Amino acid sequence: MAERMTAQIKLVEGLSFEAEAGSGHHLRLDTAPEHGGHDAGFRPMELLLIGLAGCSGMDVLSILRKQRQQVISYEIVVEGIRSATHPKVFREIRVEHLLTGRQLQAEAVARALDLSIQRYCSAEAMLNKVARITHTFRLLDVDTGREVVAEAAANKNTTAQ
Repeated sequence: MAERMTAQIKLVEGLSFEAEAGSGHHLRLDTAPEHGGHDAGFRPMELLLIGLAGCSGMDVLSILRKQRQQVISYEIVVEGIRSATHPKVFREIRVEHLLTGRQLQAEAVARALDLSIQRYCSAEAMLNKVARITHTFRLLDVDTGREVVAEAAANKNTTAQ
């Protein structure tokens, strides 16, 4: 059976909205003053990038924990490049995964990323219909200071139509 999700937004003032998800969580949406807003909340397009980062991060961390990888900290930085004309959709998205831990195996991280990209992350599956999404990762070992930088193998299969 399909999962049903709901959300609603209510105008606060100007172009500022208060959003509530079916889960009961709230956040403020707004835009820049030059577009009629008050800069009092997230831009809707920022939330798409945040959704992608969160979706991918939850997948990757869950997989790495099952593999008993010792992740101490995990940060994801996302950059999206939008079209110059309306609708200003994302055309390119770069996702960098920064993991710090003990004896993290680059192969395990690459595999977790590939599984997220190709199988589990719904945000990835939706956004890659319009944008070319690339994932890179950087591993830092807290004991040795060794750093590994790599690209997800699944990037080769991620192409916007």
